[in-house]
Amino acid sequence: MLSTVGFLDLGAPELIIILAIVLLLFGGRKLPELSKSLGTSMRELRSGLNGDGHDESKKKEDTPRSTS
Repeated sequence: MLSTVGFLDLGAPELIIILAIVLLLFGGRKLPELSKSLGTSMRELRSGLNGDGHDESKKKEDTPRSTS
């Protein structure tokens, strides 16, 4: 049997249909931009949940800037 995705029990045919609908709605030119923004938001969410983003912003503020 085909593998399912998470708790939604989506197989390959369902994923293909969903992908086709997304392609029709957003078009081929918008998909790379949409996937990039989705990936960025997922990365920010994970870092926010882990507390990594807060520490990195402090490190950036604490580092001395060179005056040249």
